[in-house]
Amino acid sequence: MAKGPVSHTNDELPFDLDPSPADERQLFADQPVKPSALGKQALPAALSKEEHYHGHRERLRGRFRDHGDTALADYEVLELLLFRLIPRRDTKPIAKALLDRFGSLAGVFGAPASLLQEVKGVGEAVALDIKLISAVAHRTLKSELKGKQVLGSWSSVIQYCHAAMAHEAREQFRILFLDKRNALIADEVQGRGTIDHTPVYPREVVKRALELSATAIILVHNHPSGDPTPSRADIDMTKLIVETAKPLGIAVHDHIIIGKDGHVSLKGLRLM
Repeated sequence: MAKGPVSHTNDELPFDLDPSPADERQLFADQPVKPSALGKQALPAALSKEEHYHGHRERLRGRFRDHGDTALADYEVLELLLFRLIPRRDTKPIAKALLDRFGSLAGVFGAPASLLQEVKGVGEAVALDIKLISAVAHRTLKSELKGKQVLGSWSSVIQYCHAAMAHEAREQFRILFLDKRNALIADEVQGRGTIDHTPVYPREVVKRALELSATAIILVHNHPSGDPTPSRADIDMTKLIVETAKPLGIAVHDHIIIGKDGHVSLKGLRLM
């Protein structure tokens, strides 16, 4: 459609093993200190540095344990997570670099793994761990919708769609399939496209709804530009799907466009 909708384990390797260079958590690991190589004067300083390093981590963990995430800045929450992903390196600069690059925690977890790896200190293993955590969060939000009447949980629908799509670098066209009680049957990405275009075929949309015995659908797509304002193509495509689905008893409840900082409902704008 033109101009429209268009794991790995965290187990730490022993020091006497040769870690894979693909896992940056081991690449940045401090090697064990050998007293004989340091001399009498260097040893106390090395030990002092190690104690200070662990002290910072324990203080941050303690604040989270005692007061929750409200006691931590966004970079500290991210730093706390990175402690486990990169166990033997100062993770504060990496956390701040990630937030500088992607703008927010949502931006960090929504970023593609390839872009995460462009930040110094983040390799493939850590990028995949971050994406795994993001996937867990998405599935948690999605589980809140299962079995519930979606139209009565609209804020949860928006929250889920925003988490799943707002920070995608390319357009996605997603469909929520509902049963006769408007409970969620399935949530599927029907198409992926370019930065401003995803091809959508009304017949395929309706065909899939019939296969799932859905009686209603909600259309969702994202605008990677960040602006959720619908294009003329968005509006025309929505009307075509409505006209194709209606004779077969399938209702189109809404078409939601997701941007980085908000969303638009075509039904709310009376454009469908």
